Amino acid sequence: MKIMMFAHSGSLNRGCEAIVRSTTSLIKEKLEGVNMFLASDNPDSDKIISTLDGIYNGSSRTLKRYSSSWFISSLRVKLLKDESYALGKIHDNIIKHIKEMDICLSIGGDNYCYGEQPGWYEINKRVKSQGKKLVLWGCSIGEEDMSERKLEDLKLFDLILARETLTYNMLKNKGLNNVKLCADPAFTMEKEELPLPEGWQEGNTIGLNFSPLVLNKNQQSKDAVRDLIEHILKTTNSTIALTPHVIQDGNNDFTVLQQYFKEFSDTRRVILLPPHLNAIQYKGFIARMRFFIGARTHATIAAYSNYIPTMVLGYSVKSKGIAKDIFGEEKLVLNLEEISNSKKLIDNFEELVNEEQEIKQILKSNIPNIKRMSYKAVEDLKELVK
Repeated sequence: MKIMMFAHSGSLNRGCEAIVRSTTSLIKEKLEGVNMFLASDNPDSDKIISTLDGIYNGSSRTLKRYSSSWFISSLRVKLLKDESYALGKIHDNIIKHIKEMDICLSIGGDNYCYGEQPGWYEINKRVKSQGKKLVLWGCSIGEEDMSERKLEDLKLFDLILARETLTYNMLKNKGLNNVKLCADPAFTMEKEELPLPEGWQEGNTIGLNFSPLVLNKNQQSKDAVRDLIEHILKTTNSTIALTPHVIQDGNNDFTVLQQYFKEFSDTRRVILLPPHLNAIQYKGFIARMRFFIGARTHATIAAYSNYIPTMVLGYSVKSKGIAKDIFGEEKLVLNLEEISNSKKLIDNFEELVNEEQEIKQILKSNIPNIKRMSYKAVEDLKELVK
């Protein structure tokens, strides 16, 4: 059986890498005779994932001005209001591989959170028109993200696997009967423990991840996070490990964290993890932290899955839903407005410290079930192909 994963931006986003790594491992562990292929916007970045059976360039193509395809596309859009031909040409790097596959797995977990996605809609239609199975894998979608057009697209899927209950319940309430509940596959991803850097305190290092994505949505959050760093340095003897998790051009955590490192390096209690580590190596460092504070969902998943008490900055439906499924409430998950409030950040950090043992116990009790829910996605996939 051949499965192609698509809707993947590349592994310079270590969360996307974590999804590909863990999905490939889960499926190959539970389904015999499966070959896993990946269509990627940045295929060179995915060569670090050795378990894949093939990597395709899945990036969008440009319609060259005045080419025959450009003329036909323009006429069809103008005269018939039909963008299907144009979208088919633009996304041909993915579409051309559909015929070879048995299942097409849309793995961009939150792609549906960012407005209309006509390109993905067109690819999905092409998958179904060729009689292939279509699966939305480990998704999160907010009520505010839904539209009639998106709902019609979601009806095309043979199986939608929602990675937390907020998305699951919302989609069920929309009348979709093709939805099953699972957990993010990255909860099951392995880790690699590299030597600890100079300045790391074993058992007393606090990880901090911050992202340009969150900063761009709330510029004042930069000062509030700085105040939080100062508070940690004044009130604890811990080391702070600044931890990037996405290193794409224009969306690079390292550049934001580097500014904090320059400000606080003289304290000798702030260290900056390098930007070239892969997802399992970052997870290896996060697993040895005492606490973790993070804006990137898959960095927080790396922490949760290793029983590290965690505080989430700038929530989305996925981070709200994941926390709710672990704790029964949206515990220590701050929204975009709250993270520019220094007092709110500091109060939540103090709650994290004061409830350290209780939180660890909840994680140790509930994470094994969350991991079972990750495996359940493969069981649902197996039922689909019977």
